[in-house]
Amino acid sequence: MTAEMNGTGDLVLDHVSYQPGPLLLDDVSVTFAAGRVTALSGPSGSGKTTLLSIAGGLVAPSTGAATYDGRATWQGDGDPPPEIAFVLQVYGLVPILSARENVAIALRARGTSWTDASDRAEAALARFDIADLGDRQVEELSGGQLQRVACARGLVVGAPVLLADEPTSELDQGNVSVVLDALRAEAERGCVVVIATHDPAIVELADHHVAIDEGRIT
Repeated sequence: MTAEMNGTGDLVLDHVSYQPGPLLLDDVSVTFAAGRVTALSGPSGSGKTTLLSIAGGLVAPSTGAATYDGRATWQGDGDPPPEIAFVLQVYGLVPILSARENVAIALRARGTSWTDASDRAEAALARFDIADLGDRQVEELSGGQLQRVACARGLVVGAPVLLADEPTSELDQGNVSVVLDALRAEAERGCVVVIATHDPAIVELADHHVAIDEGRIT
């Protein structure tokens, strides 16, 4: 995999609240350190996905600030900055594209040629043991296969921040290990890696644990 990191700073939320109507995050301050895997745990509805969305620049906080390497992650348009990549709980894949094309378009959006993007997408799929599924349309894939394609797309760009929302929820134990090994490797090359999870085994394997409930760090 290529290393495209342009920064090795921390991802910081400073007194962040989010209240689009109901209060979803309440004065959250937390630092996600570079080079470490942080598990973000909490029950459904606790605010994990909202926290990741604000941390990654998808949503503007109502108060406070989210910064990476000292710069605000919210850019005003709901697109994350190029330093941040997501593995989404809902996959976010394009139904009319193949698995390989879904991974390649993440690189195309960053200016990579189609040939290079396709080759790197193939390698990313192989990293998750699904290179043989590259030509399959996403509607032909199982939930676990979709999840691994989403992981390949998140990691292929080599971003210095990787935010993964329940990336192993559809996987058997063998494939959980494959995904966690890949995420660990990203941290070892200096990335900020945050995994939102319900799985106590992932919490146990992480370098750092942040728990959230009812929009507050506990």
